[in-house]
Amino acid sequence: MRRSTAKAPAAAPQTAAAGADFPRSAPAAAPTEAPAGSPAGPPAGPPVDTAPRQQMQTEFPFELPRGYVDESGTVHRDGVMRLSTARDELIPLRDVRVQENPAYLSVVLLGRVITRLGTLAMVHDGVVENMFASDLAFLQDFYRQINAEGHTRAAVECPHCSEPFEVELGGSRLGES
Repeated sequence: MRRSTAKAPAAAPQTAAAGADFPRSAPAAAPTEAPAGSPAGPPAGPPVDTAPRQQMQTEFPFELPRGYVDESGTVHRDGVMRLSTARDELIPLRDVRVQENPAYLSVVLLGRVITRLGTLAMVHDGVVENMFASDLAFLQDFYRQINAEGHTRAAVECPHCSEPFEVELGGSRLGES
């Protein structure tokens, strides 16, 4: 599955109070000539970076292979997972269920980072632990893929047509290299 980062919208002009790292408009005054005998040097101040800034994508849509079936029999397949934070990975380690059974770690962790699943009002570890095994395996793999973005993928260019694309450097399944 190929994913790409979201493109940043065009930036609005920034004022000087917004920060020194944004491009500023040129002064309205006409340029003046340097006095005779004084060297004409580069303009004062650090160079301004005019490259557009990219926004980082922090939420990723997914579709479960089978779907979660709630108590009323409704199947929920479409969802959204956000990037994990250090806190997301540390807090479950204090959970008694995880301390008693380390395999429960992924259930608690996924319950924290799945922000939407179908029409459910809330997604939590109780929802994740009642998913089909194939859906749980899918979500574990999806979690690894989105949280390792930039570490296992490389941007390359086709030597024949110069079209850019991404390649997976590490295997996306256990045991692949």
